[in-house]
Amino acid sequence: MQISDDQQLVAVMKTSMGTIEINLFANQTPKTVKNFVGLANQNYYNGVTFHRVIKGFMIQGGDSTGTGAGGRSFYGKDFEDEFVPELKHKAPGILSMANRGPNTNSSQFFITLAATPWLDGRHTVFGEVINGMDVVEAIGDVETSKPYDKPVDDVVIESVTFEKRDK
Repeated sequence: MQISDDQQLVAVMKTSMGTIEINLFANQTPKTVKNFVGLANQNYYNGVTFHRVIKGFMIQGGDSTGTGAGGRSFYGKDFEDEFVPELKHKAPGILSMANRGPNTNSSQFFITLAATPWLDGRHTVFGEVINGMDVVEAIGDVETSKPYDKPVDDVVIESVTFEKRDK
């Protein structure tokens, strides 16, 4: 999915706590973005919760079982990492793939609440929040239960749609 140099592909994620807009790095991480867009266009993420929230670190979603143990990829099997040297976990608002180790990407993703450089080279960065960071932070502040950091009250992804926008 190529995007011209004067455009950006923006994911509009409507949640039960507000809307998050994310610039996707379609040209740098094409396979990862195709997976995310493909699943969203199949309504896979609709009704899925943020099942893991760690204050000051990240919010994680994309598992249709809500347990952290599920998920599937658009390709029908886990797919390989797409590490790009200039795409780093350098700040809050970085969208990255959650995984179980090298080359185990499926549908789960997380958005950082802080710089997390120790994740570089371990999780594929494929987007960055451009609007709605206040929503991400509010999700990051919800009450959670131990031992899995699951929100006490569900935070639901209602829909994910896409817009091509001029830069």
